[in-house]
Amino acid sequence: MTATALAPSAETPPRQDTGAQRPKLALAPLIALSLGYFLVMLDVTVVNVAIPTIRTSLGTGATALQWIADGYSTVFAGLLLLGGSLADRLGHRRMFVTGLGVFTVASLACAVAGSAATLIAGRLAQGGGAALLVPASLGLLQATYPDRAVRARAVAVWGAVASVAFGGGPVVGGLLISMGGWRSVFWLNVPIAAAAVALTLRHLPASARPAQRRKIDLLGQVLGIVGLVSLAGGLNEAGSRGWTSPLVLSAFGLGGAALVAFAVVERSLEARAAAGGRRSPLLPPSLFGSRAFTATAAVGLLISLGYYGMLFLSTLYFQQQRGFSASATGLALLPSVCMGLLAAPLFSRISARTGPYLPMAAGLVLGTLGFLGWLLAGPHTPYPVLLYALIATGLGQTMTALAATAAIIDAAPASGAGIAAAVFNLARQTGSAVGVALFGTFATTANGFSTALRLSAGIAAAAFATGALLTLIAGRRARTN
Repeated sequence: MTATALAPSAETPPRQDTGAQRPKLALAPLIALSLGYFLVMLDVTVVNVAIPTIRTSLGTGATALQWIADGYSTVFAGLLLLGGSLADRLGHRRMFVTGLGVFTVASLACAVAGSAATLIAGRLAQGGGAALLVPASLGLLQATYPDRAVRARAVAVWGAVASVAFGGGPVVGGLLISMGGWRSVFWLNVPIAAAAVALTLRHLPASARPAQRRKIDLLGQVLGIVGLVSLAGGLNEAGSRGWTSPLVLSAFGLGGAALVAFAVVERSLEARAAAGGRRSPLLPPSLFGSRAFTATAAVGLLISLGYYGMLFLSTLYFQQQRGFSASATGLALLPSVCMGLLAAPLFSRISARTGPYLPMAAGLVLGTLGFLGWLLAGPHTPYPVLLYALIATGLGQTMTALAATAAIIDAAPASGAGIAAAVFNLARQTGSAVGVALFGTFATTANGFSTALRLSAGIAAAAFATGALLTLIAGRRARTN
């Protein structure tokens, strides 16, 4: 079931008959939405290069440093479902601006932090702000660009900006730290967020709340947060403590039990709501009745597992096995992490004619072949030989991510765009955490780093190949429906 088959939401602007004229891409709303997502992706990587100076400045231990780096993504993943639900209930623009506000205040707290505890709290709050604004951002993209071809172009720009932010984070962080110290990486967020808020309030229409609203699913929210935060925290700790650590096993056990209870509660609430109950589920299980939605969410998990797991391992490869400095490693990885600049126009042109599934499948096949190229990597492999693997995996991952984002928006009901976007981003966050933890474990337990690299590359290639198969099946079903 696609969003175009449903009645438009209160946020959807009326379509105008333009005849043969192609609708234009409104730039001001897109800039506002892209700036918000830019901040979220930038702060995933920009802080990593500041860790050594933070350790010296605040006298921070290893555990605190890990939470400064990973606490952001842990809370981001744990609150995504809540953020998507609130966006659908209270309005996407309202929650987008709220998320930007929380993110800005949290960045200020990080910038003036005088202790590790304050900095960790600020990073956790940043993750909460990101969880509010990202699902709302995708919901606003769906509402602001109802024309499918125009929306594909908007998603391409939105995703390219995020790709540049993620890839350029270490470079930007290094420059800021050299000029103004580690606090400058947080001060940077303030003017960007202010510009995003101003553009949003001026160029994106306020959304009306649903006329009829059921009670909030408080139990589902608590179970979802406990389950997701526990699993995300366990995955973050597994890379350093090991998969059999009592803390990791306890986190996995608590998270698994909470998510099982969450699924039972959500199924029960949806059945009661269909019978006239006054409380609606946080995550309606019927959303997964759309095979296109389910397959695309699975693709989001698989590409993040393969790509970000290998990105983590390739960073170790260049630094530990090849002896590159941190800055040289960042430059070596640029051909991969900045492929959004090339993938965005390619995706925009192809998807406008074919829809999202063909470029998604092409990206997955290209990524599969790219990861197989990593099998040639060794202690003395010339860098030009590795360029093929870097470019192919970066281009394949970014093309797939853009196409999957467009497919999720197409498959989501207009009244549930926020929660659908949250599920997709949660799948990507989970895949990234699993990939980094799993491949990081291989690096410490396998018989030599080269063995770990090749094993990880094989798993990444298998993940992308599985995604390609799911995409072909989903695309075939979409064409026949």
